[in-house]
Amino acid sequence: MAAKKSSGTRKYGKAAGKSVKSAMHRRKKGTLKRGKAGHGGTVTSRKQAIAIALSEAREKGAKVPSKRTSKRTSKRASAKKSTTKKSTARKSTAKKSTAKKSTAKKSTARKSTAKKSTRKRATAKRASAKKATGRKRAS
Repeated sequence: MAAKKSSGTRKYGKAAGKSVKSAMHRRKKGTLKRGKAGHGGTVTSRKQAIAIALSEAREKGAKVPSKRTSKRTSKRASAKKSTTKKSTARKSTAKKSTAKKSTAKKSTARKSTAKKSTRKRATAKRASAKKATGRKRAS
């Protein structure tokens, strides 16, 4: 037994229905494209065709319900809210410590790249020295 809306109003407007209908026809023809400027290829999925049609209807201003948020994202949002309340007192100290860490990371990264470049130079010198000694022996 399906649950009906008590108010009796339409969830989607007539214009939204028309855009879905036209999108389904375009999908069957093979002219419905996905992505920006249609560079994503042709749409073959029914569900994707409906999604594209509803987003186009939203852009035009038709009566379409807002996109549903998944349970996963809503849980994350509520978890973030609870953690922000706890950490409001710690914010000022946390910023200072992260700033120190980031500068330390940068300096160590610079040192490691400097070491790598000197290693490369040393190995290049060794290789050129070996070549030179090989030439001398050959002549």
